[in-house]
Amino acid sequence: MGLAPILVVDDESEMRSALSHALTRGGFSVENAASGTEALVKLKKDAFSMVITDLKMPEMSGMEVLYAAKKIAPKVPVIMITAFGSIHNAVEAMQEGAADYLLKPFSFETLENTVKKVLKSTDGNANIRLSKQNSMTQSNVKTLVTQDPKLLDILKLARKVASSRSTILIQGESGTGKELLAAYIHEHSGYKDEPYVAVNCAALPDTLAESELFGHEKGAFTGAVNRKMGKFELAKQGTVVLDEISEMTRPLQAKLLRVLQEREIDRVGGSGPVPMHARVVAISNVDLKKAVTDGKFREDLYYRVNVVPFTIPPLRERKGDIPLLAGHFLEKYSEMNQQDMMQISDAAMAQLANNDWKGNIRELENTIERAVLIGNGSKLMPEHFILDSIDSERHSRTAVPMKAGMTVREMERQLISRTLDEVSDNRTRAAELLGISIRTLRNKLREYKQELENSQAKAVQQSG
Repeated sequence: MGLAPILVVDDESEMRSALSHALTRGGFSVENAASGTEALVKLKKDAFSMVITDLKMPEMSGMEVLYAAKKIAPKVPVIMITAFGSIHNAVEAMQEGAADYLLKPFSFETLENTVKKVLKSTDGNANIRLSKQNSMTQSNVKTLVTQDPKLLDILKLARKVASSRSTILIQGESGTGKELLAAYIHEHSGYKDEPYVAVNCAALPDTLAESELFGHEKGAFTGAVNRKMGKFELAKQGTVVLDEISEMTRPLQAKLLRVLQEREIDRVGGSGPVPMHARVVAISNVDLKKAVTDGKFREDLYYRVNVVPFTIPPLRERKGDIPLLAGHFLEKYSEMNQQDMMQISDAAMAQLANNDWKGNIRELENTIERAVLIGNGSKLMPEHFILDSIDSERHSRTAVPMKAGMTVREMERQLISRTLDEVSDNRTRAAELLGISIRTLRNKLREYKQELENSQAKAVQQSG
């Protein structure tokens, strides 16, 4: 590679050997040091492209190696290796100039990706402070942060199938990062410079959905004063992401089935089919197979979109990612709010690690953002984190005043109204808490509004 060797510093011989083997296999030249003292001697004598050092070592710690290395060779990037329970030390290391850190245990692939990322970012001769994003892939500003073996396997398979044009189905709970995986696939598809077009199927107006997806010709309907290209055409050879595909109406499902089968679209009012070249990624936070059983989703369409399926595990099943994600969001919102980055105390980190995270990564991100805003001092403590426990959510869902003679319809209306009040009228969040789709919630609100209008009109007639 034409680079100076990488200096690996670790007091454990097995770890040094494993790191050296992995880096050598990746095409890098490596030198080892069994202690911080030995590493500094070598650093003074020879040129190195990078230093990778364990944090906890006898005699001289990794932090001491970092301080000394910055004085001896300030342009040489340093990567820290730290254990799960020492995430705050890694944050401190980043503040002191470390280029990145690796959280044990990590895969050889994570090691190689991190080394390449740091070398590319520093261009071999500059020490640029980076975000703490181990095993992270970036598509525009979107990032996937993980060290979980299951999710790493998913990313590996995603890279393998990304270059194909096969339809992909991504399923998982809300807030797990399904859209990020879709962006990741687009980034590795070989067509990353082509458009990436995301469509929220639940938000498509019923009367305009076909035109939005497939386009229309001039004069196709009232108001169609010009030809309009739909999402599939706009994507060209890129990627069309159909988010919340389970909310697509049955008539639209039939039209989508034809698009996927024939690889062509019919504009509204068009005289003939138009070829479709985009890759399609379908996303669902409900089990599409169950939706088929319930009669809400076409079985033939399910098999057409389920060519390459992925299911992203919820955060409660990959708790090893919590410290990594917490550090990532801590830096993000510290920079966004122009605050000095604080550390997360051990007690607070333990609290985060023990939470069930019903809202997954999205909930964790919101929790960290709030903590950054309300925290003070150099550390974030448990009291700075507002956690929505399952019990409190259950209470909020059921704490509706009940009176004898109240209809189920009225209880439902009050429950929806109370939930919307608690989430500041955020309909997406309310739908998640209520366990219904955003389309169902929207329809319920429309019904309530119509009932109110009818009631008012009736009252006016009676008073007249």
